[in-house]
Amino acid sequence: MKWMGQNTRYTAESLSSLQNLFLDHKTLYFDVEPFLFYILCEVDKQGAHLVGYFSKEKESPDGHNVACIMTLPPFQRKGYGKLLIAFSYELSKLEGVVGSPEKPLSDLGKLSYRSYWTWVLLEILRDFKGTLSIKDLSQMTSITQQDIISTLQSINLVKYWKGQHVICVTPKLVEEYINSAQFKRPRLTVDPSLLRWSPPKRQQSQRKK
Repeated sequence: MKWMGQNTRYTAESLSSLQNLFLDHKTLYFDVEPFLFYILCEVDKQGAHLVGYFSKEKESPDGHNVACIMTLPPFQRKGYGKLLIAFSYELSKLEGVVGSPEKPLSDLGKLSYRSYWTWVLLEILRDFKGTLSIKDLSQMTSITQQDIISTLQSINLVKYWKGQHVICVTPKLVEEYINSAQFKRPRLTVDPSLLRWSPPKRQQSQRKK
């Protein structure tokens, strides 16, 4: 997985054209200059084979950490989509920002993101000792508060009380959900200690709010 620089503009344009074969709600064609591309490949004796990729704006006024994300159909259902999602959030952590994917998402994208968010949040709620707020979770994960609230609402772990959303959970409830058929751990995960990447200087000043 790597960033593609300016000298690979043709490849970026080709990826953008390829995405439109599968994601009809995306309209990026040849305006690739404002974006960074991160590519995931399978590698064998014959070389590297494209599995999927995601792009993100170099500067996103709306706080999007992904503009487009795609796993090619032959490689779907293998965990690569969630791996790309996880990687995008690890980059957000290094940048010191919270982020959310650009909407609308495809049906498969919605399922993948919701599954990833649920996994991340429940793992923290299971292991954390003490009190956590929605803001705390956002700071820890780089997931936006809105995405956290909608995810916890979907599994009835948050209540609206006195004008704010409050996490309502017990260790037993979290453990029951983790052990349920609805909970799906990612097949592939990112090891943050192996990342060798630094955010562009123009982004280093954008700290979490």
